[in-house]
Amino acid sequence: MHAFLARFGLTRNSNHRDMKKEFNPVSRKILLKLLFLTVLGVGFHFSLSAQTVPIPSFNVQVGQSSDPQQVASTLQVIVLLTVLTLAPALIVMTTSFTRIIIVLSFLRNALGTQQSPPNQVLVGFALFLTFFIMAPLWSNVYDQALKPYFDNKMSQEEMISRTTAPVKQWMQRFTREKDLALFVRVAKIDRPKNIDEVPIWVVMPAFVISELKTAFQMGFIIYIPFLVIDMVVSAVLMSMGMMMLPPIMISLPFKIMLFVLVDGWYLITESLVKSFTG
Repeated sequence: MHAFLARFGLTRNSNHRDMKKEFNPVSRKILLKLLFLTVLGVGFHFSLSAQTVPIPSFNVQVGQSSDPQQVASTLQVIVLLTVLTLAPALIVMTTSFTRIIIVLSFLRNALGTQQSPPNQVLVGFALFLTFFIMAPLWSNVYDQALKPYFDNKMSQEEMISRTTAPVKQWMQRFTREKDLALFVRVAKIDRPKNIDEVPIWVVMPAFVISELKTAFQMGFIIYIPFLVIDMVVSAVLMSMGMMMLPPIMISLPFKIMLFVLVDGWYLITESLVKSFTG
């Protein structure tokens, strides 16, 4: 047995106290060869398996068309895909979403609760409120423009006109004349007689900056009661000589308690919805 072990270099070396097992160079070469053959066999097996599995292919070709209607349909698909990529920006900037998300962000900063509620909750809540506020307008647009167009009862130009007209009128309700006049002057277009003569690409930026101003005004009003609480807590701590204690640690529970007692989420939601529907 000892001779058999010695052949592969597995005998214990009595000259070392730790009694470690050592392999001679011949056994190491044998193990390396066995390992190499094993890896080579596994790779050959996978290569044979890959040859039997069909791999799908996808080709995009640009050919010629003899039918002009086919070319028009292709261009409509491309335009539709382009509009879909811009859909998030359109939903954010041409609806009530901008004002709602800014007011909610001001509310969280005024409370001083850091990341509570988290951004996902605020954005989701703002989207739901946006869908609720914009539902009547979108239903009107669908009934008056999109549905007749899908039923082939209306041309594309008429559908676009009927779609942009109510959206433009809705945005004009919340756009200040000063902001609208600014972009009319910058665009260097003739002075319009009514909102129908103003292009929608002029109304959109004016609506956005008007919404930003309104949202900041609402945010300032929200800040006032919480600012008063911070000032009172700071004055009390200073009078007690506890200047090293951060006032935010003491005022945060009081601000949360005040917000819950007055049913703050109800009041904020009511104010936001009535600012568009009232």
